[in-house]
Amino acid sequence: MARDIFHQEVVAALTKEGWMITHDPLILPFDDVNYQIDLGAEGIVGAEREGEKIAVEIKSFIGLSFSHQFHSALGQFLNYRVGLQLREPDRRLYLAVPFTVARFLENEAIRASLETYQVPLIIFHPTTQTIVQWTI
Repeated sequence: MARDIFHQEVVAALTKEGWMITHDPLILPFDDVNYQIDLGAEGIVGAEREGEKIAVEIKSFIGLSFSHQFHSALGQFLNYRVGLQLREPDRRLYLAVPFTVARFLENEAIRASLETYQVPLIIFHPTTQTIVQWTI
């Protein structure tokens, strides 16, 4: 499985925020198909995060068509969320995107899709390896 271009930056950003990476990738087996979510992590710092489990699918959105990449990312996200509900229902799935695409996410149709499908986001800064914003 090819890693996203910003894979290590997201790992570093999550680690800085007190998350322990437990799976890289997080594999969910289904008969002859495996879902491979980029990361699995558990909260280890702070009472509000202790024991919390997340999965993170990272998308760089560096191709030519943002619309096409978004449709692909959303479909993948929804499939992975169903997989998590079946295999690890205590783990919350996030879609991680660089801050440079945040303005595209404000598009009316894209924003409506994110709200309709309740897609939590991690917006990160790849250069500083920090998380800019968590959306729920």
